[in-house]
Amino acid sequence: MPITVGQDSAKARKTITVGDQSVSYYSIPAAQKAGLGDFSKLPAALKVVLENMLRFEDGKTVSVDDIKAFAEWGANGGKNPREIAYRPARVLMQDFTGVPAVVDLAAMRDGIVSLKGSAAKINPLVPVDLVIDHSVMIDEFGNPRAFQMNVDREYERNMERYTFLKWGQSAFDNFRVVPPGTGICHQVNLEYLAQTVWTDTDQNGDQVAYPDTLVGTDSHTTMVNGVAVLGWGVGGIEAEAAMLGQPISMLIPEVVGFELTGAMVEGTTGTDLVLKVVEMLREMGVVGKFVEFYGSGLDSLPLADRATIANMAPEYGATCGFFPIDGETLRYLRNTGRDEARVQLVEAYAKENGFWRDADYSPIYTATLSLDMGTIVPAISGPKRPQDYVALDGADQAFAKEMETTFKRPMGKQIAVKGEDYTMESGKVVIASITSCTNTSNPYVMIGAGLVARKAAALGLNRKPWVKTSLAPGSQVVSAYLEAADLQKDLDALGFNLVGYGCTTCIGNSGPIQQEISDAIAEGDLVATSVLSGNRNFEGRISPDVRANYLASPPLVVAYAIAGTLDINLAKDVIGQDKDGNDVFLKDIWPSTQEIAELVEQTVTREAFLSKYADVFKGDEKWRSVETTDAETYDWPAVSTYIQNPPYFRGMGSEPGVITNINDAKVLMVLGDMITTDHISPAGSFAQSSPAGQYLMERQVAPREFNSYGSRRGNHEIMMRGTFANIRIKNEMLDGVEGGYTLGPDGKQTSVYEASMAYQEAGTPLVIFGGEQYGAGSSRDWAAKGTSLLGVKAVIAESFERIHRSNLVGMGVIPFEFTNGDSRKKLGLTGHETVSIAGLDTIQPLQEVPCTITMADGTVHNIMIKCRIDTAIEIEYIEHGGVLHYVLRNLAKS
Repeated sequence: MPITVGQDSAKARKTITVGDQSVSYYSIPAAQKAGLGDFSKLPAALKVVLENMLRFEDGKTVSVDDIKAFAEWGANGGKNPREIAYRPARVLMQDFTGVPAVVDLAAMRDGIVSLKGSAAKINPLVPVDLVIDHSVMIDEFGNPRAFQMNVDREYERNMERYTFLKWGQSAFDNFRVVPPGTGICHQVNLEYLAQTVWTDTDQNGDQVAYPDTLVGTDSHTTMVNGVAVLGWGVGGIEAEAAMLGQPISMLIPEVVGFELTGAMVEGTTGTDLVLKVVEMLREMGVVGKFVEFYGSGLDSLPLADRATIANMAPEYGATCGFFPIDGETLRYLRNTGRDEARVQLVEAYAKENGFWRDADYSPIYTATLSLDMGTIVPAISGPKRPQDYVALDGADQAFAKEMETTFKRPMGKQIAVKGEDYTMESGKVVIASITSCTNTSNPYVMIGAGLVARKAAALGLNRKPWVKTSLAPGSQVVSAYLEAADLQKDLDALGFNLVGYGCTTCIGNSGPIQQEISDAIAEGDLVATSVLSGNRNFEGRISPDVRANYLASPPLVVAYAIAGTLDINLAKDVIGQDKDGNDVFLKDIWPSTQEIAELVEQTVTREAFLSKYADVFKGDEKWRSVETTDAETYDWPAVSTYIQNPPYFRGMGSEPGVITNINDAKVLMVLGDMITTDHISPAGSFAQSSPAGQYLMERQVAPREFNSYGSRRGNHEIMMRGTFANIRIKNEMLDGVEGGYTLGPDGKQTSVYEASMAYQEAGTPLVIFGGEQYGAGSSRDWAAKGTSLLGVKAVIAESFERIHRSNLVGMGVIPFEFTNGDSRKKLGLTGHETVSIAGLDTIQPLQEVPCTITMADGTVHNIMIKCRIDTAIEIEYIEHGGVLHYVLRNLAKS
């Protein structure tokens, strides 16, 4: 991106020479000497943002006062919520979020042409990488044919989407696609795309070095912070604006320092550590904050474990979990095949510019907490949230308590499974999946899982017959080292055959379980369970047949597949019998730390990374045979049920509108705490009877071809019908009803989609009430897009998660928070109210405004609510109807 340097920033521009390479860079110590402030004690994560201000200071978008604000941050004990304009170096996408983003870009090309502008102006100005990783589904499993059959089925289902993405790759500059079957975007980013220190030419043609930074359209973009690359998830809407040159408006964040001391003990894994970290940080409350990890414990913490912790930042609620550059960063870059000149530049740049972590590293933090890694014990997390930490030793008792308190069902009820010699009962594990970038990027836990399988197979143990097992690595490198260690055959022996490279069970692509098992679960109204090595276990996400989902390390996933139930103390009880009839315990099949470390050292090699990433953008023969056009604008296929031209820019005028007050709005839904973006916009399968299913049936699409909500995010008609359609969502307007239902204008129960259409036809605005942590989870832009298209003008909740709040604003929906202790419960809201919100015609960021709630009996509550339009630029977004409308009008005028 072109750089315009202000006079003060020019004083900070220096040159660094590494080997025979000389590059310019923006020196934070030099800026300090120039009198811009004392930056010496800033955390490394915040110095990355400061460097961004120095590099883009132009006196307009970024001012000298913005730079000085970072010194004030340190002087104020780690606080100065000044609004700044931040420009990431690049953008990362996956196909579930990337397809609608490319749809929007294609629609913007049509839109700018209608405004008499040039279609070529709609073009990424920063590098964009889209990795196709969310589309493979586990139809076939437990046999050697599983991988190829699932890939074949993936292409059958998704050819329309892949054709569209391939068009985008040729139509847009700075846009690359990593084909299906390569790996998960975050793991590909960590292992290949990320450089830690980036280089590019400025407007004068000079080479400039700067920190590698990015935003991504997936919340787990944070994983790359493990290799000191500052990145976080944003909605597709915000990412599209960033691609088109719009800076990300943000407040200078608070930075929480998380000190790690000690070392992991025998029998524990990086997964056990991260589950404890998630629990601690959720309890502390770090939403909207950076977390930076420091302390002597990092000296013994492999980068793979760091990446696992960084990956789970959305689960502990932080914007990111950052690890500064140190010797382990350099070791990882070398081992994963980065060019040696790049590694040397990373070291020299980090040391010259104050990014290096050594024994004297002791920055200022807003707040701190500490964890001795020697206290970590084996653990799992569930049944509904990643922060629901459960020590393995008490997991059976915790599950029994959940049955009593959460699920309100008795233990021990048995239902016969037709055609089988076993019964189903609550607690039985029906899905055990080694999946997700969180853990499959970590060779220590993957090798550990293989060794558990080896020891189990040698004793004659196997998975229980009701358990659907799968292995979906995050990259082909994982298969390379599992094969090199001769462990894949042991995993195969227990049913953990390769099913594909990509997000599978973790994103809801677990595929169907055996029909007879599904029938037995339904007949008995049982609480079946899943155990997965993922990062998300929200309600309704993993499988429609599973109510309780637990996150665990890959070795524990294998162990639970053998045990077959959560109703067991896996740490102490017998998990099976060997071929001689002897009892086997977990300790009998658990590998030692030394065993794992030796195999990692032998098999996870630089050569494997160089080999597997040599042709990463070429793809297989199937990808190369996908045909597309080179047209500048997209020829929207009228009959496509995957890709449709969205309505956002149709009939859009050249000038923005104004923000108006909300008068006499009706309530679409009343929702509780921790409503996730999965609740709002599910990614998984949907039934024939759902509004989305009915839409496809009317177009002669058979249920077998429905695919998933996630795969159809390029079609707004499907996604509108899928908004608030999660099978486990509970609308408090209805008594005990699960699923996407509400009351229509006639007072009768109907689908959320049908009710919203009726209200819109009558010209009635809508609001939604929510509880705490509204919009937690994935950076799912359709959770905001769908809300907007359903006619919702405002969401009033107790608190919002960062990304969803931003997405709502980006789609023209205003988020509000209750104040003065008010809540939906305290006010006794039932959904039969009428709501008016005043003061919006003169609104300022974070202003409190009056809200009048008229109850069904005529009682009136006059309350104050806080407008969560956080920055001045966001007010402009709302005036334009959304951030993309703002960008489009500005580009048309330029």
